[in-house]
Amino acid sequence: MTTEKNRTTGKKPFDFTTYVEQIQTRPCFICEIVKGNPEYRHHVIYEDDAAIAFLNKYPPLYGYVVVCPKEHREMVTSDFSADEYLALQRVVYQIGEAVRKSVPTERLYILSLGSQQGNTHVHWHIAPLPPGVPFEKQQLEALGVRDGILDLTDEEMGAMAAMIKSNLHLETRG
Repeated sequence: MTTEKNRTTGKKPFDFTTYVEQIQTRPCFICEIVKGNPEYRHHVIYEDDAAIAFLNKYPPLYGYVVVCPKEHREMVTSDFSADEYLALQRVVYQIGEAVRKSVPTERLYILSLGSQQGNTHVHWHIAPLPPGVPFEKQQLEALGVRDGILDLTDEEMGAMAAMIKSNLHLETRG
């Protein structure tokens, strides 16, 4: 059973070298999730015609969600019309609110990461920093995986996804 303590401190090693090699040589993982490829299964929090949100498979923080356009786009602004971008940001905001209501959160980090050398599909990271993390371990340090990722079972990830979904109240798109 997961306790609050091991949700935030129980880490297991993360093979960063293998991750980088896979992300640079395999198909786009977001496109594969959208296609429903079982090799790329993630716990989906939300999905509509344009967007998908799922738990980070390698979370350094408990409740870490990734939000993506379903269509493969690579540039965070120029590949979208203003209306498309703002619609995605509405999803980011509302997923962020659901995460914040689901897990203890001192600060909610929202950022777009990726690279033209790997993880080219635009996506936004929603990462809740738990209360009590010393300042020097916050921000980019809190998002890093080189010191390991949370040691969560698939059942614990499923329970987390269900908890976030239960706090999700997305407005319909107009």
